[in-house]
Amino acid sequence: MSTKISTIQKGFWQLADPKIWVASTVPMILGVVLSWALGRGFDLFWMVVSFIGVYLIEIGKNAINEIVDYMSGADVYVDKEHRNPFSGGKKTIVDGLLDVKQAAVIAFVTMFLAGCIGFMVVFFKEPLVIFVGAAGFILAIIYSLPPFKLCYRGLGEFTVGLVFGPLVLNGMYVVMAGQFEMLPVLVSIPVGLLIANVLWINQFPDYEADARANKRNWVVRLGKQKSSIVYGIIFALTYVFIGIIAIYANNPIWLIGLLSAPLAVKAVKNCMQNFNNIPELLESNKATIQIYMLNGLLLGIAAIIYGRF
Repeated sequence: MSTKISTIQKGFWQLADPKIWVASTVPMILGVVLSWALGRGFDLFWMVVSFIGVYLIEIGKNAINEIVDYMSGADVYVDKEHRNPFSGGKKTIVDGLLDVKQAAVIAFVTMFLAGCIGFMVVFFKEPLVIFVGAAGFILAIIYSLPPFKLCYRGLGEFTVGLVFGPLVLNGMYVVMAGQFEMLPVLVSIPVGLLIANVLWINQFPDYEADARANKRNWVVRLGKQKSSIVYGIIFALTYVFIGIIAIYANNPIWLIGLLSAPLAVKAVKNCMQNFNNIPELLESNKATIQIYMLNGLLLGIAAIIYGRF
């Protein structure tokens, strides 16, 4: 019994995968920083509560996705040659750490708890957040759950960009500030584009398995070569929007976000040269995550300087 419990615990944490919570941590911190820097408010208790709620949604979304990708074959079809940290989901069911029923229980419990926290935030802190909170909660569920299966129908990239950019960042901003404002909305767009690009490049190693499982994301639809071009276009749009933020705010400090551009150029060049060479391509996967985190830091610094100095 103790061995079984230990296996389930290991499976839970592998499924939860806290290291990827950076996807939601970056926009949440930016929402908090923007509210504080602009003098709109800061509340440590509700910040922590909101963080926990979003992390629970991440775990629930991972569990739902794990079940669907296992049952569709998308994870099963990833062979040893293509298996790496960026492929095949969390690998908990494939590796025998969890079964489908256990993953389903985790999905239900974590999403239920997240919903409870969401209602608590709405009723006791900020009613306005119900709009973005409900949208994020629903999208997390239907991202891979049938019959919607957004990530199987070419809507996964857009959904990830929308949720981890505009919804999470502005949701946290509203919890802190009690209002929507244009500047946080603009800041959330490059954040959303970058996290969508993280998903985009992470779909390359799973290309063959996803195609076989009829997981029709845009990398599968376009093919690796054309997708490597889109990968570069998404980076370019990110930096265009950073320029738009500087123009809107009438302050060049926001342009420090452009400091990550050389890393993006290097990642795109590597992708275009190695889209069929997965071991070499993984340098672009790693770089895209680093660029996402670096841009979050740079935009946060810009917000503090803009609002406080």
